[in-house]
Amino acid sequence: MAAWKCNNCGNTIHADTPPDTCPSCKEKCEYVDVTCYIPECGGPESGNINTQVFNESYKSEE
Repeated sequence: MAAWKCNNCGNTIHADTPPDTCPSCKEKCEYVDVTCYIPECGGPESGNINTQVFNESYKSEE
């Protein structure tokens, strides 16, 4: 199961595919796959989030 981060509010969910509407902010959001696919964070079987991808994909408020 993949980890998906709402690029609007930062909410992270674990699902095979991201939902159409974020359950946290209730908006139709762009989702970013933040699943760990590298050994440094445990690999895909770990269920961990790749924090580097998570942090780089965050939209800061301007």
